[in-house]
Amino acid sequence: MKFGIRIPSIKKRISARTSIKRQVVHRAGLKMPRGYGWVRNPKKYAYNKVYNRTSFDIFNILKKLFK
Repeated sequence: MKFGIRIPSIKKRISARTSIKRQVVHRAGLKMPRGYGWVRNPKKYAYNKVYNRTSFDIFNILKKLFK
């Protein structure tokens, strides 16, 4: 588990948005409403919940500084 600042990866950011799996799910209309991640994959939902509370993004810090 990661604690502290997350190191951004441009490559992973782009690949996540342009993946074939994402395109298929979005075009088929199989998207879940926001907040329903626990229905689709409870284990992943729990992991992400903890991860997002224990680490923070460098871009959020920069956004707050230059607000």
